[in-house]
This record gives sequence, C-alpha cells and structure tokens, in this order.
Amino acid sequence: AYGLDVGWNRTASVWGAIDPESQTAYLYSEHYLGESVPSTHAASIRARGTWIPGVIDPASRGRSQQDGEQLLQNYLDLGLELSKSKNAVETGLWEILEAMQQGRLKVFNTLVQWKKEYRSYARDEKGKVIKANDHLMDATRYFWLSGRDVAINEIEALGVVTHSGLPTYSPTF
Repeated sequence: AYGLDVGWNRTASVWGAIDPESQTAYLYSEHYLGESVPSTHAASIRARGTWIPGVIDPASRGRSQQDGEQLLQNYLDLGLELSKSKNAVETGLWEILEAMQQGRLKVFNTLVQWKKEYRSYARDEKGKVIKANDHLMDATRYFWLSGRDVAINEIEALGVVTHSGLPTYSPTF
C-alpha cells in the first residue's frame, strides 16, 4: 500500500510492504514532486502498480472539506485506488517512532528524500510539530495508520483463488 500527501508545493507518496510472518513494514519507494498537476502525480503512482491501494490525507490539502473531497475524486478519476486515512497526528507519530525503535518499521536506503525530511523533522519550543518539509513524513503516517489495513499482495489484487480458497498465481501472456 502507499500513503499520499497532496499539495501544490509538494506532493509525496511513500510505498510500504509488510512481511506477513514478522509483521515488519518496509518503506521501499517514494514519489516527491512539487508544482505539478494531479495527472502527473497519478501517472507516477500508477507506474509502481495499478493494483496497489493507497490512503490519502483525509483533508487532501483542500481549503475546505468540499475542496478536499473534489481533489480526492480527481485522483480516483485518474485511476488511483484510494481511501481516506486516519489522521491522528500525535498517535501516529508515537506509533511510528516506537515501531522504528523496535525494528517493526524499516526504511530502504534508496528513499533519499524521505531521509532528508526525517532528519529535519522537528518540534518547536512548545512541542508542536513544525509544519514544513514534512510531506513524506505525513505520507508515512497515513501509510502506518491506515495503509497497513488495506495492504494486499499482487496475487490477492488479481483475485485469483483456487477451489481450496488459497491464492494461486497463473501468469497471463
């Protein structure tokens, strides 16, 4: 699954995969692009697999609830499989920190922009998160809070099931 944070200055997505045995989540890919239209972002997201479900900022960076709903609909119309994420900021941040410290959330070294944001992620003197250069961190929070619940593998996405109820893979040529 992936988490998606949208905006004009920066739209960011982070893809995660979950090891079913250990329940460890691995962040393995990122999309990080500013000042582009939704169709450009959607094409980049679809390129990683149209079967991969995503979760999006429930406000979708709209100035109003109606704007956010319209932007979500735009992305749906562009072929993305999206649902709204939970948006519990503090809870999400603490869960992610704990998971990273316990080794239940790992990040591939190839996520260069993610690592830059992570290193600069900070709170002000009152303990509030500084809302600047945090798009991949927000996308990570959406993935962690809701993306793990919608994550599927490609075989499940294809819907290929045997009479025993177990998925089977049958490549098409």
